[in-house]
Amino acid sequence: MFRMNVLRVDPQRPERAALERAAEVLRAGGLVAFPTETVYGLGAHALDPAAIESIYRAKGRPSYNPLIVHVADVGAARRLAAGWPEAAELLAARFWPGPLTLVLPKSSEIPDAVSAGLPTVALRVPAHPVAHALLRTAGIPLAAPSANRSTEISPTTAEHVRRSLGDRVELILDGGPCPVGIESTVLSLAGGVPTVLRPGTLSIDELRAVIGDVEPVSADPRGKAARPSPGMMDRHYAPRAEVVITADFAARIHDGRTTGDGAPSQAAVLSRSGALPDGVHGVKMPSDAREYAARLYAVLHELDERGFDRILVEPVPATPEWAGVRDRLRRAATPHPPE
Repeated sequence: MFRMNVLRVDPQRPERAALERAAEVLRAGGLVAFPTETVYGLGAHALDPAAIESIYRAKGRPSYNPLIVHVADVGAARRLAAGWPEAAELLAARFWPGPLTLVLPKSSEIPDAVSAGLPTVALRVPAHPVAHALLRTAGIPLAAPSANRSTEISPTTAEHVRRSLGDRVELILDGGPCPVGIESTVLSLAGGVPTVLRPGTLSIDELRAVIGDVEPVSADPRGKAARPSPGMMDRHYAPRAEVVITADFAARIHDGRTTGDGAPSQAAVLSRSGALPDGVHGVKMPSDAREYAARLYAVLHELDERGFDRILVEPVPATPEWAGVRDRLRRAATPHPPE
């Protein structure tokens, strides 16, 4: 365990001294949490097997759940892939830096622990100025899953990281809230038809506009089978509170549930429409998919901290631009609703 340090940095022009300190920790095999445009990442040297093991240990992450490797530019991504198809070139030119991860055949440099033993690697060029500057300063690729304990709500602030990981991480670069708010879209280019493995704020329609045919993932692997992408665990992104997706708030609030000690269940409601039963703590969520995504995890963290034991969530639209939010809510819900 470490004595955790938090360094505040300017989110647009991160200070050189803080970047050098973080780079020193990373090059020595340590763990640094840092902001990306999506969520805070738990960074480690992607080509150092011992550093990768530290990520899995700190998060309590199963070994069959692979990691995304963050790189500074397209050239660095090409060097870590065994093949670079035209689709990768087109997508990188359009969406990098940004919240898109590409899964490609991996080069021999990538440790098996990064890819859960699979012959592929997930690569991304982040757009956040702090993440980008850190990659440049460190001069190494960084494996960086979300900086939280496995299956918990992903962090969008440095405080979320501190609460979840505490002294499991040596250094946190605090660059303020993450603007995108949910994890990147993951697209596999390792097989035949490009396939979305994890939806995000970049929709399948936006990907199709660049490369043509793109398929959504059909089903998650089960059990301890290696996942081809992060974000394919059955339960994920989950608060301590029970999450129930329902349009009938009144019925679910007054269904007689109690906590473990027999007290009435304390429910909160997330509503886009603003329709709330009387006397209930409600959170008005945005009607725009990207604005909703940017707020989602922060709201779930807040409700957990306030002690609510159930969160009732109004269903979101079944349209491509809402796929990322819909996926996160479904995986957080208990039990999982049907697709």
